[in-house]
Amino acid sequence: MCSEFAVPARRRIGILLFDGVKLLDFAGPAEVFVEANQSLNGYQVVLLSPDGGDVSTSIGARVEVAGAAADAGRFDTVVIPGSERSPSVFVTPEVLAAARHLSARTRRLASICSGAYVLGELGLLDGRRATTHWKFTADLARRYPRVAVDPDAIFVRDGTLYSSAGVAAGMDLALALVEEDHGADVARRVAQSLVVYMQRAGGQSQFSASLSGPAPRTPLVRAVVDLICADPAAPHTVQSLAAHARVSVRHLTRLFRAELERSPAEYVAFIRFGVARDLLHAGAGVTEAAMAAGYGSSEALRRAFVARLGISPRKYQQRFRSTGSAGAPLLAAVGS
Repeated sequence: MCSEFAVPARRRIGILLFDGVKLLDFAGPAEVFVEANQSLNGYQVVLLSPDGGDVSTSIGARVEVAGAAADAGRFDTVVIPGSERSPSVFVTPEVLAAARHLSARTRRLASICSGAYVLGELGLLDGRRATTHWKFTADLARRYPRVAVDPDAIFVRDGTLYSSAGVAAGMDLALALVEEDHGADVARRVAQSLVVYMQRAGGQSQFSASLSGPAPRTPLVRAVVDLICADPAAPHTVQSLAAHARVSVRHLTRLFRAELERSPAEYVAFIRFGVARDLLHAGAGVTEAAMAAGYGSSEALRRAFVARLGISPRKYQQRFRSTGSAGAPLLAAVGS
């Protein structure tokens, strides 16, 4: 990326598209920048492709672009969206060449979702912090060991390089860029107009399927898991679980780590958290969920939620209640 770049009155936002690009990965951020133009004439959004041809998106719709990346000139910001396709499919030599060209002609560079693989393949993330959608974070870290992958961040800024989780996180990132460019008042007006949060609390683990973990492989571990799941509020200890299985504590711990990637105590906490979370989804009160899941008190449950998700059980419940009742809290949040 250019180390020196004069910022024009109207910032050019280049978005690199390619066949299979996830529609919301680029449409969401683009709408944020366009919506900001209702308050000020601050952005020009330019859609590009590697060869200047139209692209087919994730939903099959074809999108016309303004031209080829190589002919597009300089930008204030370049955005590389992701795809549901495997990186081995969509990260083509043509996409890499276009992204390399654009990255040398922009003040700041951003990836959305699996667009981080493009930056990783170009070496642009080496020695930097970055993130991507939770389902790709482990693979991104494995492929690019010089990258400090943050698996829970909604988005990450490292100097003039930005990366975000998937889909809606691209809008979070775009709002942050608008705030960086024009201040919190403009960004807040954009969020209010689009009926989204100005800044979401917590990390992306609150949206992930990370509580689904591996399944037991042996009858012994399955029997202990069934015991825990049948009564998560019972006073389970590694000693009592080992006694139930008629094995030593050391042997049970070794089996749990091998099959479930957790110690017995960690698995009990894992199940209790899942039970409490599901009860909150179903409309239970915080105290009721805490007692039924085996936490003993609402304060213990609150500490568990803050430690895992960065938000309280009450805030989590308000955010993830059914769509039939979610409208009022959402509007209140963006209007505050």
